Amino acid sequence: MTSTLLRSQRPYDPADLSTLEFWSGTAADRERVFAELRAERPVSWHRPVANGLFVDPNDQGFWAVVRHADLVEVTKRHQDFLSGEGIVFESMPQELLDAGQGFIAMDPPRHSKVRRLLVSAFTPRQMARISDRIDANAKRIVDDIADRGEVDFVAEVSALVPMDNICDMVGIPEEYRRTVAHEAQFAGGWRDEDLMQGADPMTRLFEAVVTMRTMASELTAARRDEPQDDLLTALVQAEVDGEKLTDDEIISFFGLLMIAGNDTTRQSTSHGMKALTDYPDQRAWLAEDLAARMPVAVEEIVRWATPIMTFRRTAARDCELGGQLITAGDKVVMFYASANWDTEVFDSPEEFNLSRSPNRHVSFGGGGIHHCLGNQLARRQLAAIFTELLTRLPDIAVVGEPTYSNGNFFHGVNKMTARFTPEVRT
Repeated sequence: MTSTLLRSQRPYDPADLSTLEFWSGTAADRERVFAELRAERPVSWHRPVANGLFVDPNDQGFWAVVRHADLVEVTKRHQDFLSGEGIVFESMPQELLDAGQGFIAMDPPRHSKVRRLLVSAFTPRQMARISDRIDANAKRIVDDIADRGEVDFVAEVSALVPMDNICDMVGIPEEYRRTVAHEAQFAGGWRDEDLMQGADPMTRLFEAVVTMRTMASELTAARRDEPQDDLLTALVQAEVDGEKLTDDEIISFFGLLMIAGNDTTRQSTSHGMKALTDYPDQRAWLAEDLAARMPVAVEEIVRWATPIMTFRRTAARDCELGGQLITAGDKVVMFYASANWDTEVFDSPEEFNLSRSPNRHVSFGGGGIHHCLGNQLARRQLAAIFTELLTRLPDIAVVGEPTYSNGNFFHGVNKMTARFTPEVRT
């Protein structure tokens, strides 16, 4: 029996995770569905996701992996579950996968070569080089809002934290930064009607990719001619066993950093501020000893935020997962937002608990060859901005309800008002 026939005969799960309505609801609404699936049907078959950007006539659905243990298993079985056909629900052209998703949409041996070279450049020395800049950027962000009393926290804080730091680390000139920040939004925001403003999603997404690649190509060529003390130069010069990164591989990684590296920290900062507002007892506990308690608190912030809600794999061959027969070519989607609330792993996961330890969240991935390369950078940035905010604006709090995006990839916060007592400057 062919894989296509098998798929056509499978009943779809009644808890439909494919609809726009499901992804337009609240995280709490989604969690009620995830909890039922974790308990009763941890690996379940669903209809193709609705409102996809690229319509694949052969797409008959996807497997939803919602339990922590099964998600970790998928990440570690990279021979069975491939990334090379895309990491999002939608089927996309290969050229867009290569241009917009970089090495996270690669499989061995190509992935192994590229990651080995990236690791050789993305070193603790690079982190140490910009450590002071991370603190300085956090201070500048708070300087700019401190006397105002009320701001759109997303635009004035969250969006600036990662972009400034990544631009510093990579070595992006000031004149490029505004363009990078603007174009990076469309990679994860093409479903967002407010952002798109009536533009055709496919056209706008390709425009963003072309703009980012053109900029990265110019900067890469410049670093070959005139090396600088930055990550882009390190990538150009990286060499392991006689191998170097190609320009195309560097350009793809540039795009990945600008998009994934930006959005993950941005969303974690926003969700973290909302949680610190909603759980004043946890905020008070953290404030008692910011320096000592911040590292463990950051882990809970990223678990709570789960900035990337889903990642997809594609089955390389017929295999078994969670008691289900997965057939070659099936889409297998990991639901990080569910795994981070799995009661088999977390005590009272619905509680924001900054002292949670151990905290086996999967917000940076579930291990395996695709574990987030920039996880220490993200942690460092979150610690810096929340230390600065809670020290200088101790009563900062979210007022009203945030506006959330309705995508199925990034756990996006579009707008969120924060209010505080203005800092008195002397």
